[in-house]
Amino acid sequence: MTAVDRLAMATRERTELAEFLATLTPQEWEKPSLCEGWRIRDVVAHMISYDELGVAGVLRRFARGRFKPGAVNEVGVAEYAYEPDRLLALLNDHLTPRGLTVLGGARIGLTDGLIHHQDIRRALGRPRQVPTDRLAAVLPLAVGAPPLRAKQRLRGLRLVADDVDFSTGDGDEVRGPAEPLLMAIAGRRGVMDELDGPGRPTLAARIG
Repeated sequence: MTAVDRLAMATRERTELAEFLATLTPQEWEKPSLCEGWRIRDVVAHMISYDELGVAGVLRRFARGRFKPGAVNEVGVAEYAYEPDRLLALLNDHLTPRGLTVLGGARIGLTDGLIHHQDIRRALGRPRQVPTDRLAAVLPLAVGAPPLRAKQRLRGLRLVADDVDFSTGDGDEVRGPAEPLLMAIAGRRGVMDELDGPGRPTLAARIG
């Protein structure tokens, strides 16, 4: 898959998220997401908080966050602590990712966008059918994404999706649909009941 393909997928993902967010009530924007400590509105703020940063802006933000990924993300969320209407308008202005999120062939923009879309959907109990081509593209990217710290979580396990062509690792198997498998790779709670296999208890314990 080329960078152009990934960017097109990331754009479609953000477009569909923006369409969904437009249906939310003010109360839903304030509800917790699957990202620990973040409301729905905070997830949206995070998604767009890197798009307008150049190299100097990225370095300043990392310095403010003392180069700790979690703290750096919190700086961005605080900088974009806008009301939902403005956040939605900004997202609509940034349907095609840019800035830091397109470095490395748009891998960040696509992976971040799909996982965070599900962080919102799942938290609100509003499921969707995620396109299988996007899941197939993001699963291997998520395994190697440093911010997700998946390699340690998946050590000694073999993950197999039963609805897309994806498998990774060696060891006790964890098997299931691609979407909950992706969320487990990302360390999200509340998805392990949708997976199966002898490695499931180990992965569940590591997620917490």
